[in-house]
Amino acid sequence: MEPIIHIEDIHKHFGRVHALRGVSLDVHKGEVVVIIGPSGSGKSTLLRCINRLEEYDAGRIVVDGIPLDTAQNINAVRREIGMVFQSFNLFAHLTAMENLTLTQRVVRKRPRDESQKNALDLLIKVGIPDKASAYPIQLSGGQQQRVAIARALAMNPKIMLFDEPTSALDPEMIKEVLDVMLALAKEGMTMVVVSHEMGFARAAANRMILMDEGQIIDEATPEKFFTSSHERTKQFLSKVLHM
Repeated sequence: MEPIIHIEDIHKHFGRVHALRGVSLDVHKGEVVVIIGPSGSGKSTLLRCINRLEEYDAGRIVVDGIPLDTAQNINAVRREIGMVFQSFNLFAHLTAMENLTLTQRVVRKRPRDESQKNALDLLIKVGIPDKASAYPIQLSGGQQQRVAIARALAMNPKIMLFDEPTSALDPEMIKEVLDVMLALAKEGMTMVVVSHEMGFARAAANRMILMDEGQIIDEATPEKFFTSSHERTKQFLSKVLHM
């Protein structure tokens, strides 16, 4: 089977910093890949390259058979990818419902009734249908992140990218977001997740990847990853598992 995401020898520089050093990775449909690594290892940069939010200097990325080589192709790929960031990026002047319906109507050209029904179904899915008329400021961090996930899902993406989606949350709110992500994984959504939530990785990942200094250092199933003999993996896990 052709991978749904094909990343081939990607290089990225920020000035003198060589942020990605020849990264290659294939992700198959329905797979959940969790990327971990120290700060500055290139995890988020790689994730942002997948939908060309970040320009790369060399290499090739193909998403669902479409190479990211023209503006037209990049826009086509972005329509098929949902992305959830550390910060929730909700429109502060819109309710949860309005945040979910706006892009459906503008990008997918859905009628108001259809977009509202879809939005309510998604708010039920993420467990907060009672917050449809609430503004972001009236929601907890966990609720805002669940609205952000629902908004990404409203576009019916083939792939979901998560960039440390729980890092800005209070500890008691993390589980409610991870539960939504775990349910998505079980439904067969293709997901690439940058996160240090090891419990989620154990439960949901098909593969775990360790990045360091702009390179993929180690990759394996969670079962093998957590018992890896790779020295850098053991060193990193010893820190995150005892935090």
